[in-house]
Amino acid sequence: MLRKLFLCLLCLLGYSAGAFAQTTQYTISGRLTDAQTGEALIGASVIAQETQKGSVADIDGNYRLQLPAGTYTLRWAYVGYQAQTQTISLQQNQTLNIALQPDTKQLQEVVVSAESAQAKLDATQMSAERITMQEMKNIPVIFGEIDIIKILQLKPGITNGGEGSSGLYVRGGGPDQNLVLLDDALVYNAAHLFGFFSVFNSDIIKDVTLYKGDFPAQFGGRLSSVLDTRVREGNKERFSATGGVGLISSRLTVEAPIQKGKSSILIGGRRTYFDVFTRLINQANEGVEDFSPIPDYYFYDLNAKLSFQLGQKDFLQVSGYLGRDVFGFRNDQFNFDFNWGNTTASARWDHIFSPELSSSLTGYYSEYQYEIRNQFDIFAFNVGSNVQDLTIQNDWGWTPQGSRHSFRAGALFTHHRFLVGRLQAGSQDGTVNFGNESRLAANEFGAYLLDDIEFNSRWRWNIGLRYSGFENSGQVYGGFEPRTALRFKVNERISLKAALARMYQYIHLVSNSAASLPTDIWYPSSEVVRPQISDQVAFGLSMSLANGALFFSNEYYYKNLQNQIDLRDGAQLFANPQLEREFVFGRGWSYGTEFYLEKKTGRTTGWLGYTLSWTWRQFGESNGNPAINEGRPFFPRYDRRHDISLVVVHKLSDRLSLSGTWVYNTGEAISLPTERFIVQNVEGTRPIVAPVYLERNGFRLPAYHRMDLGLVWKMKPKWGEADWTFSVYNLYNRRNAYFIYFREDRDTADNLTGFTARQVALFPIIPSVTYNFRF
Repeated sequence: MLRKLFLCLLCLLGYSAGAFAQTTQYTISGRLTDAQTGEALIGASVIAQETQKGSVADIDGNYRLQLPAGTYTLRWAYVGYQAQTQTISLQQNQTLNIALQPDTKQLQEVVVSAESAQAKLDATQMSAERITMQEMKNIPVIFGEIDIIKILQLKPGITNGGEGSSGLYVRGGGPDQNLVLLDDALVYNAAHLFGFFSVFNSDIIKDVTLYKGDFPAQFGGRLSSVLDTRVREGNKERFSATGGVGLISSRLTVEAPIQKGKSSILIGGRRTYFDVFTRLINQANEGVEDFSPIPDYYFYDLNAKLSFQLGQKDFLQVSGYLGRDVFGFRNDQFNFDFNWGNTTASARWDHIFSPELSSSLTGYYSEYQYEIRNQFDIFAFNVGSNVQDLTIQNDWGWTPQGSRHSFRAGALFTHHRFLVGRLQAGSQDGTVNFGNESRLAANEFGAYLLDDIEFNSRWRWNIGLRYSGFENSGQVYGGFEPRTALRFKVNERISLKAALARMYQYIHLVSNSAASLPTDIWYPSSEVVRPQISDQVAFGLSMSLANGALFFSNEYYYKNLQNQIDLRDGAQLFANPQLEREFVFGRGWSYGTEFYLEKKTGRTTGWLGYTLSWTWRQFGESNGNPAINEGRPFFPRYDRRHDISLVVVHKLSDRLSLSGTWVYNTGEAISLPTERFIVQNVEGTRPIVAPVYLERNGFRLPAYHRMDLGLVWKMKPKWGEADWTFSVYNLYNRRNAYFIYFREDRDTADNLTGFTARQVALFPIIPSVTYNFRF
């Protein structure tokens, strides 16, 4: 039935599934895995040496290659593994599952993803970034804590929200416009420590891909990017453990087979110990006059994954995540507790019906919540917010035999529940007791169909169509989201690409700050709040240089944003049952160009990226509220004119690797008072000085730049693997501006004479050391 449906659709489009077939073709398919752990090898390649036609394994290690009947020598290869070759006589469809042995002559580190320059040239996909475990482990980071998102910020077109922030601002989009997935489950707040670290434990990550423009049709719900993060499978052959001890946190991951070669379990945990040190300091100063106790703070992550190979055609994965930030302060009269975090759980069943047809059935639960508890003497109050999702999704892949088409189709349904704001307050004696909360429920759905067409060796076209919809209290929104990408290979070294994508976003982040904070509230589209819409077009050039050792790309993009949301000046955000009245609606647009040069082979690897871009927002009078910036366009805080990143990793020997990064970007756009209004107060007291802001974000912080260095020293103990990682953050101690404030200048008679701007920097030079191990 499904095949007939696809064939009918092709007929309506004016061509048949075999329109481009020249001879009868057969399919070679299978799964590529690590022979020692059973883990899928994402990005591993297979090539028929006689024709040089090849394929790359997907996120589950599955590959598919179509060839005419004949005799072929197939070669399966992956960076860090011993290649395998096999000669076959192809007269019918065949399934070949291949397990590659790690190459003991190379470093024992497993490269999770290693896209060659040729693979990037051949792909229709553009505007995507994939990072590897090797890159993550070698790049120096703050406090020695490996952070996936901070490494992504070193790629062109991606900026942060300020010094040390793990926020993502992609091609002019806001922090709420990124779809962050962990094993298919949505993560609403991907940050710890008020945005300084992400929630991803690098020890359990298998693959990370960020789409910043050419969005595959299966993704929806956000405007600017898709961060697709996959947790690796546990070791199906033997018990092993991975971990590390750093300055601020320690982590441990254990994995083992449940049934050898068939199933496995992986459990990983990470915890910081700020609170251990602060409690020791507080105890040492107990009783000291004028000593202010330091608040407790720590965060933790727990990951678990079960993987089952139910047969040659069925695979089941169950994954879960729990992460919390815990902040607390207590003294004799005052208690303050602030907790926030994510919970996700997902289950995915993959079934292969035939070499041409496969499906995935996924269900996931996602929750983000925060709660503030405060007690002063006998009076207490709680403030909180919560969002929950329950989703079911079905995806199908179909590659008809003898055709140059590859189809994907799917649908999903999500039920959202929002606790927009809860306020409860009362006294212990019961004389005071009141509360307020606002609960909402909504439903979101989507369906898509895409076709990847290989016309010939030069032309390849990916065309997709997604329809999404949203319902909240009887108000229904929906629309079509066309996605298309075209690749033309000028020759074996040069490709030209173009892409067009429309995205709808039905839930929105309500924030009274330029940065994403734990207390920000997610709010659904309603009769007043319309869905955000983005349209993005991109063009690009990709080149393979130096016999494939270098990859160069240059992309140009323009993004138009509709129904953007901001808060009116003086908005009341917390526990407001009429929150919609605080919104102002407008539009936005961004455009720019990105240059990228990468080297992934040899003793010296790394990349150089440069972005030149403009980002604009404009909010006129709307929703009964006055315009922002008098209705004139302005730059949002995260607008960056120039953004440069240089990353170099040099292998000094088999045991020593030296790495360095240097970043530069235009300072953030900020609002500063241009004049002040002085109100004379009661005689004998100082007058009140009120700042006057005439323009939104009309000033810039000084340019930001920083250099980091890292050294990885690998050891070879008898029991496994280990290394010491040394990092220096901000090597030349650049005091980058975090914010600016104004100090009053007064004469000896205490008369106000003027104001002096002062700059506050966050991080000086910071050395760190981390011990990592694996056995």
